[in-house]
Amino acid sequence: MMAEDGISDFGFAKRKAARQLGASESEALPNNAEIEAELRAWQALYQDEEQAERLLEMRQAAISVMRMLEDFRPYLTGGALDGTAGRYSELEIELYPESAKEVEIFFLNRDFPYEHREPRRPAPGTPEAILSFDWDEVPVRLSIFPSGAERSARRQDRARLAQVEALLEASATPSGD
Repeated sequence: MMAEDGISDFGFAKRKAARQLGASESEALPNNAEIEAELRAWQALYQDEEQAERLLEMRQAAISVMRMLEDFRPYLTGGALDGTAGRYSELEIELYPESAKEVEIFFLNRDFPYEHREPRRPAPGTPEAILSFDWDEVPVRLSIFPSGAERSARRQDRARLAQVEALLEASATPSGD
């Protein structure tokens, strides 16, 4: 599901797989590291060149989007950062503006088309808003958090613009140099 359908949420994928297999969610399910290892193995076997090209395309798009949204303190997260992004993955970027409306006003002032979505289940640690749009045929999902949340501990990896640029540069350098 994660490789073929672009599901990026480990918990959602586990629950969906458990339902499809008739297992209860309380039964022993693989941990995220086990799932990620299998996802990487599947991609290497079935999408090797395509996945590498898509990852490069997504990281280039991330740099452009992050530059455009620099005032809102963007961070890249998800598959484009950890290298598991595939054919149907969204580019996942977190923003920490003074207010979520600030980002929407930024887009409206530039006549930039986007879709506003409310988070599925508002809870502590979830974004205030989610904006979606396409950037050169790459679907982008912006998760907008309160500015104070930037300093709080995060459960996932994230990277600032300079880190993403270094990651892209390192992936473009042939090994052995």
